[in-house]
Amino acid sequence: MWQGQTDAIAAIEPCLPELAKACEEMAKRLKGSAGRIIYAGAGTSIRIAVQDGVELGPTFGWPESRLAYVIAGGPSALLASAEGAEDDAADAADQVAAIVLTPNDILIGVAASGRTPFTIAAVEAARTAGAYTIAIANNEGSPLASAAEIALTAATGAELVTGSTRMKAGTAQKAILNLLSTGTMIRLGHVIDGEMVSMIISNEKLLARGIRIVSKLAAVSDEEAAAALNHAGNDIKAAIALAKTPDHAA
Repeated sequence: MWQGQTDAIAAIEPCLPELAKACEEMAKRLKGSAGRIIYAGAGTSIRIAVQDGVELGPTFGWPESRLAYVIAGGPSALLASAEGAEDDAADAADQVAAIVLTPNDILIGVAASGRTPFTIAAVEAARTAGAYTIAIANNEGSPLASAAEIALTAATGAELVTGSTRMKAGTAQKAILNLLSTGTMIRLGHVIDGEMVSMIISNEKLLARGIRIVSKLAAVSDEEAAAALNHAGNDIKAAIALAKTPDHAA
């Protein structure tokens, strides 16, 4: 099982050039616009995708208003299995229509087999509406890959537990989503010198981290960094700029 997990990560390497291109395309559409990131899928795939989306807020300060989800079986399917919902292409099209896509929006469809009717329909509807579409799949030459403008395929092969796509396929999907969203956020300026400068400070641990970030990037003491953060209302980027100002303490 462990070897399968390491093989799953290795399977991502062939799609790295396309992954970099996808990051560039996402950043181009999202920068200076109200564009959204939308995740679509069924079962394990959408649960992994939702995890990626939810973490963009606290990590990069990405607004909830600029996130959306197209979920087979609806939100309740995140907590309880709704296997039949993956075949409901009409529901996918209806959900996409309901969020009213624009050319600045990006829809990411995730499906291990690349054949899930719900996910394919979501990608097709989004592309028709003018949004930029990305497919993440684990089989070469899949219908999902063909439906999207760019395909990120990690051919993870047969699972040790036959049909259990939460194993190798799920691991590869999570890693691809990590790379895709983080690469995009870096391009959008939410990371400086490896630090999460748009991080939301919501507890004592993150306050301490925020102080360290300001101290490092502004080259000031922890005390000065804490004062700058306080003056800036815990906005790390603003605190860095403030701490670099000679008379910021005033």
